[in-house]
Amino acid sequence: MTTGGDSRQDAGRIRTGRVARAAPLVALTGRTAGEAVISALRRKDRAGVRQRGAERYAESLGRSRGVLMKAGQILSFVSLGSMVEGSSQSVYQAALARLQDDAPPMEPELAAGVVTAELGAPPHEVFAEFAPHPLAAASIGQVHAATTHDGRRVVVKIQYPGVDEAIRADLANAELLATFFQVIRGVLPDLGRTDARALAAEVTERIGEEIDYLTEASNQQIFADAYRGHPFARVPEVLPEFSTGRVLTMDRSDGLRWAQAREADQELKNQWGEAIYRFTLGSLRRMGRFNADPHPGNYLFHPDGSVTFLDFGCVKSWRDDQVEWMVRAVQAAVEGRADDLLRHYTEQGFVPGEPPDAQAMLVWAREALTPVLGDQPFTYTPEFAARIVDLEFSPRGPHSAVVQKLALPGEYVALTRIDLGLTSVLAGLRAQGDWRSIRDELDLGAEPVTAYGKLEAAYREGLS
Repeated sequence: MTTGGDSRQDAGRIRTGRVARAAPLVALTGRTAGEAVISALRRKDRAGVRQRGAERYAESLGRSRGVLMKAGQILSFVSLGSMVEGSSQSVYQAALARLQDDAPPMEPELAAGVVTAELGAPPHEVFAEFAPHPLAAASIGQVHAATTHDGRRVVVKIQYPGVDEAIRADLANAELLATFFQVIRGVLPDLGRTDARALAAEVTERIGEEIDYLTEASNQQIFADAYRGHPFARVPEVLPEFSTGRVLTMDRSDGLRWAQAREADQELKNQWGEAIYRFTLGSLRRMGRFNADPHPGNYLFHPDGSVTFLDFGCVKSWRDDQVEWMVRAVQAAVEGRADDLLRHYTEQGFVPGEPPDAQAMLVWAREALTPVLGDQPFTYTPEFAARIVDLEFSPRGPHSAVVQKLALPGEYVALTRIDLGLTSVLAGLRAQGDWRSIRDELDLGAEPVTAYGKLEAAYREGLS
């Protein structure tokens, strides 16, 4: 760490020392960062005090970057259930929402320095136009608008100097990683019996991949190829000649951000919700892949009902047999086959010891399938999302006898993340749809019922 020089540049660099990385959060209460988070979220203070505490916590996470900031991003959009007093949820989520796409940016000189080091020339030479100030800043890098010399409108994602070393230090720091898991357990309580080593390996692999923008470029191009020309799901094309391990350039997409989208007409929000639902589950079913970072800052919303999907740094892939298992397990729950459901979960390592009662497990599994099993159309609401956290993932809730006997294999951690993330995003939009017909279409090959289903069927028929 430098001890002098330009203070603005010092502010933009990442502090990689172990004490320095944990200090911003520890300072909140004098306890561990994880304890600070949970204590702050549960504290029942006056509204003004809660607001100041939430703002201070968000600011500290923003300065931390890397792993702890990822925890803040997750907390910013998931429905927190009973973890936070009802009147406090909006306060904390509003403060933390800045972490979705408005983290503290680095100075223009630092950003230009990264471009120069990676692309061999300063940004004003590499590009015909380059905005020195970012459109958005997040946990690992920030995004700048630019135009290539042939007139192509692009965005340039620039990694913070030193963030790769900082994150690798985080992942090698047992105390800080334990703090991260403590924070995540606050919103994913079903991790209680999960093998900590397997969980650490999975988290390390996923977050480690995000550091390398070449990995992200490869992931994004796979999705761009799969969805090129799609009627309602857009993925920007990557420009490999302007991309390296620390700089990623892609086509620019203009659209509404999350806060604006939530104020739109409900019918439009329903269309966006179905587009996100189909992209998420459809990519998993058809490609064995999905973007495992489903927070609202990764979407752009368009007036025609389409959605642009961003940030493919964290993509999880499954084998065909694993995807088939997911479909079989869901179908067993839908059809009420308790013994088959328990067998499917046991075969995949979710039952490490004495099994739960099969019928009780069926009731637990069907709770999360309410959008598919309930009356159609079904509306996702914040209340429903919070209930899922409380009922489905709490080892002390009404399904505790089941939850306490299950363990989440490390390779399936992303399923929980996508489940909570997708549910929370759809709840934020209050999206209404015929989710049952979409599930039947994707899993059983049923004929499409919705307008988007028919559009997608025609699109895929045109590809064959």
